[in-house]
Amino acid sequence: MAQPNYRHGGGHRDLEAAMEMAQPEKAMAKSGSRYGFTGGLEFTSLTYTVVKKQRGVGGEWEKKDVDLLHEITGYAPKGCVTAVMGPSGAGKSTFLDALAGRITSLDGRVALDGVEMSPSVIKHSSAYVMQDDRLFPMLTVYETLMFAADFRLGSTVSAADKKLRVDNLIEQLGLTTSRNTYIGDEGTRGVSGGERRRVSIGVDIIHGPALLFLDEPTSGLDSTSAHSVIEKVHDIACAGSTVVLTIHQPSSRILQLLDHLIILARGQLMYSGGPKDVTAHLGRMGRKVPKGENSIENLLDVIQEYDQSEFGVKALAEFCLTGLKPRKLAAEGLSLVSSIPATPIGPGGEDFDHSLRSQHSKSPWSGTPFTPSRRPKKDQNRYTYLPKKQEYGPEIVMGTPTPLSSISVYTVNEADYLSPAQRKTATGAPGVGVNALGHRGKFANSYAREVWVLMRRNFTNIWRTPELFLSRLMVLTVMGFLMATMFTKPKDNTQGITNRLSFFIFTVCVFFFSSNDAVPAFIQERFIFIRETSHNAYRASAYVVAGVITYLPFLLLQSAVYALITWWAIGLHGELLYFLVMLYASLLSTNSFVVFISSIVPNFILGYAAVIAFTALFFLFCGYFVDSDSIPRGWKWMNTVSTMKYPYEGLLLNEFRGHRIFSTVPPLDGDTILDNLAISLAEDRKWWMVLYLLGWAVFYRVLFYLVLRFGSKNKRN
Repeated sequence: MAQPNYRHGGGHRDLEAAMEMAQPEKAMAKSGSRYGFTGGLEFTSLTYTVVKKQRGVGGEWEKKDVDLLHEITGYAPKGCVTAVMGPSGAGKSTFLDALAGRITSLDGRVALDGVEMSPSVIKHSSAYVMQDDRLFPMLTVYETLMFAADFRLGSTVSAADKKLRVDNLIEQLGLTTSRNTYIGDEGTRGVSGGERRRVSIGVDIIHGPALLFLDEPTSGLDSTSAHSVIEKVHDIACAGSTVVLTIHQPSSRILQLLDHLIILARGQLMYSGGPKDVTAHLGRMGRKVPKGENSIENLLDVIQEYDQSEFGVKALAEFCLTGLKPRKLAAEGLSLVSSIPATPIGPGGEDFDHSLRSQHSKSPWSGTPFTPSRRPKKDQNRYTYLPKKQEYGPEIVMGTPTPLSSISVYTVNEADYLSPAQRKTATGAPGVGVNALGHRGKFANSYAREVWVLMRRNFTNIWRTPELFLSRLMVLTVMGFLMATMFTKPKDNTQGITNRLSFFIFTVCVFFFSSNDAVPAFIQERFIFIRETSHNAYRASAYVVAGVITYLPFLLLQSAVYALITWWAIGLHGELLYFLVMLYASLLSTNSFVVFISSIVPNFILGYAAVIAFTALFFLFCGYFVDSDSIPRGWKWMNTVSTMKYPYEGLLLNEFRGHRIFSTVPPLDGDTILDNLAISLAEDRKWWMVLYLLGWAVFYRVLFYLVLRFGSKNKRN
């Protein structure tokens, strides 16, 4: 056995460390206390591989496996702010998504406080703050957080406790002066950028998550606002949460708030440890930090140098994992022939011979010999996660996190808001419906409660932004007066019949086009929906049902206004009730169709283009230009799917059905007119038209739900 290296001195401490290294189990058992690691998020050999097409030597396209993340092992301490850093393209956001359970095909193992974690459990017990602040602009700060509390805390927490929790959160996030200020957007003045970011954080931590992930929380903020945001995040970490965030070029003030660093490059681990230990890490590589220069920036410069060299960043990744000093670059005028083993540093700063380290080195997270090439087996449904393990070896950790502050006024403990009996169940052995992390089932609220909260929020937004429904109401009101004055009391002749037909087809078109302005509505809400449902704030079906119920009274009002304006002015026949019901059903089906289209297009420009294209097709095949019997056989299916066919035929049946004379020269009664238009005279057919139209409305809402349920997930495949 090689002897320990005492070149740097250290006396009896070096001897003690050498003896511990000869007994790796004992060394690993003591390392956790030395590093102050009392729990948190552990991850081993995280690897994420995608298939990329590249041109081969012969110019042909070839498929090649590319690792966006490669064998990343480390931890994020509990009660600390862990910052993921690295140059552009390093894989920071991908790594954050991997930890947050947002990557489906991921190799690796993850544990929280020694407890096995599946992606679904991570989803329930964590919060993910996206880089973009997706909030409703016309809700105030208080309303935004109260709706978040209603969604995330459930009915087990009383309304008074929710208000108290929101009040405390507003105070501790520094939002007291903006409490009743609208969030705002480009067209409405609201809170500042820093305040908006803090509101986004508050929305996701209202339920006291064990894990908090933040993607670039300082992006787009000035230095003061950025420091304020990280300061609040640090308070959250000090209260006991495990916080992991990505950050790019933090200021010196922000660096003082970061407890632990994970630096990546090209999907590989370059450094894991405390910010103050970066200088020592560079020293072990044979690099000195120039006086007055930031050590982290210096490390990033070194990473860039190796990335542009023939060795790449793999040499630095090997050094981080095994302690093998990377080869010197040619620019430094040193040999490139062989690697020089570094003198590894033990948990107390002791030096040991590399051969001794290699002989006894084991992965502290797996309990088995660790090699960089070792990869866990794939499982498409869940990660392969760790059993509980308390030992944390010194081999991977190159630095120590900053000691934690145990004093914080910020409370993220959900048990504070439970009854004594509930608190005992949540903090002790899991009870019925409560998992090991204190969460009660998949969703916090019952289905009916979710629908009610969503409806209240929808009505609040409509009350604050009435432009959408008022614009439709104004359009239908103006068009109703226009129709009433143009087609007033048509005469009983062929021209009168033509005028009536023109009125009905124009009415159908107006009602179809009046819903086109709903295209941007869901597109603007889509990211809010994804953020909220990614952590099971509510069910997708509850969102759909709440949306339908919210629209019902407004669509009825629009239909009634148009019907009352035109019915007596034009002198229509048939049943007024049927006329109103058919207009109402037409708006319902059209609204459902437009909402469905908006859910499958990436932006409102394509949404408008798709709606206009389908409107033209539906208009062409509705039976007005070519009756249903004359449409070519290959296109009859278009007549069936055209949602304009049913209101058009239904309104004509209501107007002309019977033997009333509508033209004296030549004599034409209503049934004859319908027969000439190839419209069936079957009994009750006009009411079947209403049912068919409502069936299409339900069909499009079901498609909308399926897109939300299976196509709007914030996950990578």
